[in-house]
Amino acid sequence: MKLKSYEDMNLQELDVMKEISSIGTSHAATALSKLLQKEVRISIPEVSVLGYEETVNQIGNIEELVVATLVQMSNEINGLMLFIFKMDLANEVLERLIGRSYQSFEEMDELAYSALEEVGNIIICSYVNAFTQLVGVEIDLSVPSSTINMLGGILTVPIAEYGYETDKLMYINAEFIIEGTKFSDGLLMLPDIASLNSILEKLGVL
Repeated sequence: MKLKSYEDMNLQELDVMKEISSIGTSHAATALSKLLQKEVRISIPEVSVLGYEETVNQIGNIEELVVATLVQMSNEINGLMLFIFKMDLANEVLERLIGRSYQSFEEMDELAYSALEEVGNIIICSYVNAFTQLVGVEIDLSVPSSTINMLGGILTVPIAEYGYETDKLMYINAEFIIEGTKFSDGLLMLPDIASLNSILEKLGVL
């Protein structure tokens, strides 16, 4: 029976998404490790279908400033990928890439901003490339766009995009572990409902 919304997924279907996400986030950690030339591991991800406020609370707080990189998915899977940088992970990346750190995102210059956008794009592309190989689909990705905003504002974007189908978000909760230090982030994969049905059908669980 086809799903009508994210929250229709049963435990088996969520477990399958978790298994795929585990491989996708592992590829993302490998890509980040090569970029930073540091050991980067990833914790076992949890895949949750949450409402807007629940997602905000899982990632941080509604007024917290973050940088988000957004990429549109098209072709066989349509939807959004969103990667959210919190300040500690952003500084870990920027210190390695440009030799600078910042007290807040508002202090960042164009070089720092561009560096985070590129890293966010690399993480998303690595995740999606692993996903396409596992599921056997072709996904085209748009040019990334990034913004600095409060977390609450960032998460209104997918709600506005897909609110006509669902008011839930698919949040992949994992931590990057860089040389033993844990860094939280936010990764959201938001296929539209038709694409989600296609993914689960190809995996034989729908």
